[in-house]
Amino acid sequence: MQAWLYDSVAGGLETRMRLATDAPLPPALGPNDILVKVHAMSPNPADYKFPEGLGLLWRLAVPLPATPGTDFSGTITELGDAIRDAGEFTVGQPVYGWSSLAGRHGSLGEYVVATRDGCAPVPSPAAALTLESAACLGVAAQTAYQAISPYVAPGDWVFINGGSGGVGTFAIQIACALGCRVVVSCSGRNAELCRSLGADEVLVYTEVDVSEALKAKGPMFKLALDNVGFDPPDLYKAADEYLLPAGRFVQVGAGLALRDMMSTAGRALWPARLGGGSRKWQFMGMQTKHEDLVTLGRWAADGEIKVVVSESYKFEDAPKAYEKLRTGRTIGCLVVKGPDEK
Repeated sequence: MQAWLYDSVAGGLETRMRLATDAPLPPALGPNDILVKVHAMSPNPADYKFPEGLGLLWRLAVPLPATPGTDFSGTITELGDAIRDAGEFTVGQPVYGWSSLAGRHGSLGEYVVATRDGCAPVPSPAAALTLESAACLGVAAQTAYQAISPYVAPGDWVFINGGSGGVGTFAIQIACALGCRVVVSCSGRNAELCRSLGADEVLVYTEVDVSEALKAKGPMFKLALDNVGFDPPDLYKAADEYLLPAGRFVQVGAGLALRDMMSTAGRALWPARLGGGSRKWQFMGMQTKHEDLVTLGRWAADGEIKVVVSESYKFEDAPKAYEKLRTGRTIGCLVVKGPDEK
């Protein structure tokens, strides 16, 4: 089959990717597996952060050469025995979802394997959701949903640091769908986008000190969602003054370099009496949940949330998508079309 492969990540994943026309097909399906012919995939920072950041540990866990990518949309071509017997999915059905990050056969190929937990049928009718845009619902949308929905109630205020990227654009809309009010930080060029998605107030980080602007509001926020990671560096410490006493600080953005991991650990462990923050802090680790995928797909199909896709790439241009993603200046999500899609 056609697939992008990498044997090394030295110098960056995208510099080591090669397009193969004879890549091995995914192995025989287990009883709970679903084989999908890929229509589109959406690259995520984790696709390169994990193999690059974990180094030898990654190479021990994932046999090389491997195909990057987790998010996908496509059409079912084969079902494992248990999935077929359950009757929830059928061959030929359009689906979207997430395939394991630690797998050898990622979504940047002709076929990908998913499980029920990581797969959901495209809703019908789906007037506001195309099969291509459905490829973005796996990581970015699930991360935003799981970072917000357990911790808020209608009327709560939510602050989102970094509102114009993949997670951020979903987070604004999900918070609004849950009845919350939203303040967001972003660049000036993306301020209008964030407002159009539902943000009540936009803090342009080149014009104001974000931490000081939040502190000036007092303890009014139930949740702070950090999609950036340590920019501004005092955002968590300042949360003592802008989060409610029962509020929570959820961090999504962070690197896997030692310096980044030490900074993350410092936020979690440094006691308030020694200069750390006192509000609840947690690092967001997305869990694959079929029910969450279904909810997000329904919202997207009904127009409750919009999938923001800034650029769509041909399959042969996949490395360019990762180059763009690595700049950290991506608006919404990126999409790479499957090899048979033009």
